[in-house]
Amino acid sequence: MSKSKNKAVALKYNTEQDFAPVVIASGYGEVAERIIDIAEQRGIPVYRDDSAASMLCMLEVGTTIPQDMYQLVAAIYVQILNAAAKLQHSHELPHS
Repeated sequence: MSKSKNKAVALKYNTEQDFAPVVIASGYGEVAERIIDIAEQRGIPVYRDDSAASMLCMLEVGTTIPQDMYQLVAAIYVQILNAAAKLQHSHELPHS
């Protein structure tokens, strides 16, 4: 058994060409760590939720998110947008 229980899924969503978010990478252990490292290096937001990752890891790479997972993925996007807004707001505050 692997020491690392990490799971990771990378999604992309282009409103002009995708009907729904698409799984572009997925994996466990070292593969998950690599997915997370690449995202962080490129400034791509990382949302950590073990149960969401477990559900999304069941999908094959290249798969469009099924309709029954829309609410899950929407909740993740909302959390990412909120975190980004807080980060942007903190950068706009004058430093003393």
